[in-house]
Amino acid sequence: MRSVCGMVRQVQRLFGSGGLPVVPVAEVRPPAGGRTPLVTDRIGEQRRAGARLDQVDGTTCGSAVLVALAAWADPSELARLDGPGFGARYDVRQKQVHGETNRLWPQAMGTTPWAMARWVRHHVPAAGLYHVRLVDDVSADDVAHVVAAVDAALVSGRPVPLLVGPFVPRHYVLALGGHEGGWRVYEPSSGSVRVLDPARIGARTLAPVLGFNRLHAALLPT
Repeated sequence: MRSVCGMVRQVQRLFGSGGLPVVPVAEVRPPAGGRTPLVTDRIGEQRRAGARLDQVDGTTCGSAVLVALAAWADPSELARLDGPGFGARYDVRQKQVHGETNRLWPQAMGTTPWAMARWVRHHVPAAGLYHVRLVDDVSADDVAHVVAAVDAALVSGRPVPLLVGPFVPRHYVLALGGHEGGWRVYEPSSGSVRVLDPARIGARTLAPVLGFNRLHAALLPT
């Protein structure tokens, strides 16, 4: 059975927006030499200044992913967080980002992927542009295309936000880079980096790694 986003993606393909080749990923300035990003690609729990880097509440997974992406791209994001009371600053920043991405959409319902892409464009230009790519995870061709696109982004050094869930989209994670047997993915509800085998996408068995089985969308860099 197709997910909600899978049904929309099927309509997109019917009207000619499917089957596109992988778009080359634009180069962006890499993080400054010697700078440690907020979330690293080290497998396991992520901490900074004694605080676990997890989402502040049940609706801010997208905000935690955006803060991690912003800190990867722009040293000023880390500068505003580091210092005494880092944990409290980190929580406040997530709530601030959540408010900035949800001007009309109810905050209790999380954040739409289009709002995520728009926030990056307006607030973190150093990260480059991202666009929303919906996924039909019952289509082998569609899954192969999105996996190739994510692979291309990770090889270029660009993190990729992913939207997962059951039948409906529920949760954001952040693919950080490649790893033997899969991708290194930051999962904000646990504040940890885990290894995801992309073969799980087409098999619809993401839950053991990411908590939900279905991939609904990827925010791909352009």
